[in-house]
Amino acid sequence: MINSKFKWQLNQPANPDVVDQLAKDANIDPFVAKILAQRGVTSAQSAEEFMNPSVSSFHDPFLMHDMQKGIDRIQQAVEKGEHITVYGDYDADGITSTTIMYETLSDLGADVDYYIPNRFSEGYGPNVKAFQSIIQKGTSLIVTVDNGVAGNDAIDAANELHCDVVVTDHHSLPEKLPNAYAIIHPRVKNEDGDAYPFGDLCGAGVAFKIAQALMDEVPSDLIDIASIGTVADIVSLRDENRAIVKFGVQAIQNSQRPGLLALIKEAGINLSQFNEEDIGFGIAPRLNSLGRIKDATVGVELLSTFDEDRASELAKFANQQNDLRKSLVDQFFTEAVQSVEASGDINQRHTLVVVGDNWHQGVLGIVASRLVDKYQRPTIVMTAADGSDEVKGSGRSVDNFDLFKAIDPIRDQTIGFGGHHSAVGLTIQKDKVNVLKDQLEKAADQQHLDLSVKPVLDISAVLPVTKVTPELCDKIKSLAPFGQDNPKPIFKLQYDQLTNVKTMGKTHDHLKFSIVQGSNQLTAIAFGRGSIAHEIQNGQGNLQIVGEIGENTWNNRTTLQLMIDDLKETLQPVIDERTRQLHQQMFADAGIYVFFHDKVLKQLQGYVNDQSEAVMYNTVTKKLTENRRLYIVDCPDVIDDLEHVLSNVSPETTILYLYKKQLISKIGMPDRNSYAKLFRFVKEHSNINIATQLKQISEHLHISARTIIFMVQVFLELDFITIQDRVIKLNPNYTARDLKTAPSYHLRTQQLAAEKKLLVSNTHELVNFVKDCLGV
Repeated sequence: MINSKFKWQLNQPANPDVVDQLAKDANIDPFVAKILAQRGVTSAQSAEEFMNPSVSSFHDPFLMHDMQKGIDRIQQAVEKGEHITVYGDYDADGITSTTIMYETLSDLGADVDYYIPNRFSEGYGPNVKAFQSIIQKGTSLIVTVDNGVAGNDAIDAANELHCDVVVTDHHSLPEKLPNAYAIIHPRVKNEDGDAYPFGDLCGAGVAFKIAQALMDEVPSDLIDIASIGTVADIVSLRDENRAIVKFGVQAIQNSQRPGLLALIKEAGINLSQFNEEDIGFGIAPRLNSLGRIKDATVGVELLSTFDEDRASELAKFANQQNDLRKSLVDQFFTEAVQSVEASGDINQRHTLVVVGDNWHQGVLGIVASRLVDKYQRPTIVMTAADGSDEVKGSGRSVDNFDLFKAIDPIRDQTIGFGGHHSAVGLTIQKDKVNVLKDQLEKAADQQHLDLSVKPVLDISAVLPVTKVTPELCDKIKSLAPFGQDNPKPIFKLQYDQLTNVKTMGKTHDHLKFSIVQGSNQLTAIAFGRGSIAHEIQNGQGNLQIVGEIGENTWNNRTTLQLMIDDLKETLQPVIDERTRQLHQQMFADAGIYVFFHDKVLKQLQGYVNDQSEAVMYNTVTKKLTENRRLYIVDCPDVIDDLEHVLSNVSPETTILYLYKKQLISKIGMPDRNSYAKLFRFVKEHSNINIATQLKQISEHLHISARTIIFMVQVFLELDFITIQDRVIKLNPNYTARDLKTAPSYHLRTQQLAAEKKLLVSNTHELVNFVKDCLGV
């Protein structure tokens, strides 16, 4: 049974009157108007701002807290020739933020350099030793980008050394802000109590606004870099961010940056069709890999260099680091899964803690995310290094569990700990791993963690395959760029049949098939779902599918395709799985397995697991079967027996195996001439040994041995013959009786009727018969 990973939630249809008015006033397609209205865009003005951002979409940068103060200090440093250091971060947002600030200050003629802390030796944010080293080398102004709002200790150290710090950041605000010269942050309120009009800028977005303030104009030459940081940091793609990404994508298509072009080439991206997905899945991972594997400093050089040879060299290096990152993730994920399965924790715990041996610290968060996706529970992945008593790791969570809150009570037993609801990083002593495990389970109980609760997947509409056209795809693209708060629309597809089921990839990890409706056919791709290919049958119509409509270009030919987000098998009330062979796997699922023959039950009872029951048909009750799966294992001799069972049950679904080793219908019912031939033979031959002479009798009468045995049983039941020690003799006192009055004759008649109804009939006929019996 294929189950969904998400809880599907079909969005409420927008008010038709609102949609019609919006389509008319904004002069847009009704389909686009319907999606916009679902997302709260209901006026012509808001639709225009959403669909067509302009320079007016950018707010006044001086509305941001301390912007004027920070700009004045930076300009003072430039004018006086002070040495400025841009202090960045090692992820894609940090790299792009640093690039924007560095290029802006360089263009202003500043004496400027940049510093990216090392993920492994220095960690995230302002570092006291790093700040001291920077200042000792002559820096009198540090400008942080994408960090600093929680760097109290390092900023205090800088102040003591008479170095000013201008913080530019976007992260969550601490209870106490640092004593920086200026804090430029979109969520910090000004003295009058007002905050910046849009609080969801990323680090690169904040740096971009500072560049706008310094240049006294929107810095169009930096919007390409700002868009990369904005998409990479998964911030809201509404308001100002939408304008940054929309213009940034266009700028990248026309970019003259050697490093960016080389990186795009290494990623195999088609620049003519470049969009925000190419940033998210092509450029950002390669920039992120630099900091995850080694040192992110070269990322700024890659984006800012004008040396084409150096750009090509660095782009190749970034690509190699990304390949290494992917191979490490695959390796550690495989080892982690093996560890989880071997430990049995998946059946005993609501949370997972996996400790590897010498795993690369930079990829632990990704491994944790993949484990959360596989096991749907909070997971922490840690690693132990040779010769160390410490383990370091990263954790990821599910929507209904606050991972930071779960660990915070044992903060005093950690060496290092930080994070938020969905992600944490921590370092602990090896002997505290079990303490961590127990605390997570305790928190799962306190937070009432329910692993059956699935994350919600919003579905925009139900869409027939016949409506999936290039024109529709163009309408969807008009809503781009897609991302946080403006997701790509997800549709539930209606179709008639499913064909061409196959797997893709070197290790067959991915699933591919076609969905057909009328003369229309749509290719569907499900990444990471190759393992369920064997469960999907061509022609199957009970598989529900939701996904995003997109395009695939191969050999200069573009076709439409569906990128599957989720799928699930509809539970039919009756499922036809008639078989001539039974094997253990057919009894793996929990349910009630009903038998009509005691001999078959005894043979197969060992296959039925502890979550199931194997019962004879005459013991089945409604209470036993209520909301459970009912398996009809073997074929009854009498239809009435099956009808009686089905009228007395209330299952979730009924699966029909109807196993029968040999069909009576292949032998049939002997005709009267056959009975007459056998009777004359018995009458004319005394003392027939049925055990030793059966073959000769069969050949002589031209009647099968099985049929002869059946007729002998009928004669015996009618007292036409006697049998003693397998020797048949005619009963001299027999009286003429109707063959139909023999129990064996009557049973065979019923068996033939049952086979015709249950085994010879087609699926449609059988399913309808069983549904009628069930009353569904």
